[in-house]
Amino acid sequence: MLIHLGQDFVVRDREILGVFDLDTATDAGQKEKLTDAFLRRAQREGAVVDVSGAMPKSFVLTDFAGETVYITQLSTGALRRRAHYF
Repeated sequence: MLIHLGQDFVVRDREILGVFDLDTATDAGQKEKLTDAFLRRAQREGAVVDVSGAMPKSFVLTDFAGETVYITQLSTGALRRRAHYF
């Protein structure tokens, strides 16, 4: 099944490794610092695709073409609903 991430981007549900809320995943704790480091590394490697078009709310980690991170304006709840729509 395909899941629409925003703008003109869709991914296959079986390619999704995780969906993460940007607010809780990038706060000030130790785990959050690791998430920040991961996102910075992915950005340097060109593995980040910003499909938000506005204020980003979450990111989706996929195993498409290695690892790809999609930053989206959709909340984790909205993405979950889209995944269970069919």
